Amino acid sequence: MFYEYNHLGSPDYLKIEKNNNFSFPSHLHQCFEIIIILSGEMDVIIDGIKYTLKKSEASLIFPNQIHELKSQESEHVLCIFSPRLVQAYLAKITNKIPLNNKFCPNEFLTRELEKLDSASSTLKKGILYSLCGEFDTCAEYTAKKTDHKNLIHKIFSFVENNFNGDCSLARLSEITTYDYSYLSRYFKKNIGISFNSYVLHYRLSHACYLLENTTQSIAECAFESGFSSLRSFNRAFKENIKLSPKQYRKNISL
Repeated sequence: MFYEYNHLGSPDYLKIEKNNNFSFPSHLHQCFEIIIILSGEMDVIIDGIKYTLKKSEASLIFPNQIHELKSQESEHVLCIFSPRLVQAYLAKITNKIPLNNKFCPNEFLTRELEKLDSASSTLKKGILYSLCGEFDTCAEYTAKKTDHKNLIHKIFSFVENNFNGDCSLARLSEITTYDYSYLSRYFKKNIGISFNSYVLHYRLSHACYLLENTTQSIAECAFESGFSSLRSFNRAFKENIKLSPKQYRKNISL
């Protein structure tokens, strides 16, 4: 199992792929992932549960669910997208996972998903919300597992709930009762980046969402996203997003 951290941190990340006879090893990432089967069948294993998807069937994989794809003869369309693109749905399912990840989207949404790369940002969000809505109509949810047998999920849950406050490795060590140094090594080994880098990108992603979707001042966006000063926020934002917060918001409004 490995973590795809190349999907980390971008509030508007969206990737569409069509492929045949596709398999991919066990992994996880912080994005939603939708897989729709166009022909043939594919086994999708999500948190240890196997779903055999056939033509017109799909799965919605939640952020940080471990999943694996296995197929010898199939055609599919796959969409990986930032949770910030469906913020209202994200708020509804916080700290929850579905009891069943399988659903059947209508043909119109499947066709629209295939060409979503070239769509406007408004249409992208509309289609993604519609797909999440179709899934939600029949979905049942349960609380995320956060016991010690699922340490990596417990760390993700800690960041999700504490990113705008004390989200330090020292505090995580207190809560989990794991040694500080062990947690640091464990996270770097399993995720591929340091814990502090992960928290920084999570905070920046949240700040981008606030800049894009609210009228809050830049300072308010910074502090609500967990930054201790406007200066540190501006520096981190420019280093990672390659724009100042002011330029980012201006570009969004164009």
